[in-house]
Amino acid sequence: MTDAGSPVSYAYADGVARITLTDGGRGNPVDLDSVAALTDAVLRARSDAARVVVLAAEGRFFSVGGDLAAFAGADDVGRYIDDLADALHRVISELQRLPAVVVSVVQGTAAGAGFPLAAAADVVLAADTAVFALAYGKVGLSPDGGSSLLVHTLGLHRTLRMALLHDTLSAADALAAGLVARVVPVAELAATAEEIVSRLAGGSGPAQAAAKRLVRTAAEAEIETRLRAETLSIRELAVGADGREGVQAFLEKRAPRFGA
Repeated sequence: MTDAGSPVSYAYADGVARITLTDGGRGNPVDLDSVAALTDAVLRARSDAARVVVLAAEGRFFSVGGDLAAFAGADDVGRYIDDLADALHRVISELQRLPAVVVSVVQGTAAGAGFPLAAAADVVLAADTAVFALAYGKVGLSPDGGSSLLVHTLGLHRTLRMALLHDTLSAADALAAGLVARVVPVAELAATAEEIVSRLAGGSGPAQAAAKRLVRTAAEAEIETRLRAETLSIRELAVGADGREGVQAFLEKRAPRFGA
């Protein structure tokens, strides 16, 4: 198990690694501490030769996304964003490069960077209460965390609507779009996840790893190049006037005044 007080817990048994976001009281925000803990957990899953990795979260939210208070409080916003985005992108890349099948279990809102984190899994399970959103533009920022890779699943124009118009996806919409494999009542989510995990753990590990590698290689060539482009974009916006205004307006709970 991960040390007490960590925003992420890790447990391994019988070929299954369980990575859980444990800062549910704050909505499991994405910050340097949580991403460092996620990185450690994913690398431990690789070291343990896990065949299945379960990515889940405690609390009402899967993740509310980036911790904007940490953005605003950073001495060097550009450096903070660069470090955070690159670290998060390493997690996304590692999850997709793992031989293990990754299963994410989404019980509530997955917003901002929490959305592509959940979507980085090979199999996404969702409660009927789940909601997926990007909404970076509301605070003057561009998507990161692998958000641009959503175009493979959601299609060009739906991804653009989510990025530009801040459309959200309900669990039912995500199922229809092919992003989510199963949608069940929240009370049944844990049992459904265990059934899927048990089925995967009982399958052929080498065959599953080969299938994952072949399909992901075909669909997501040059993933690291695309993720770095996301980092450079959000960093540039975060240090600009609109990015600073958007984050400050969010923290002050008022409408932003972009372009002022």
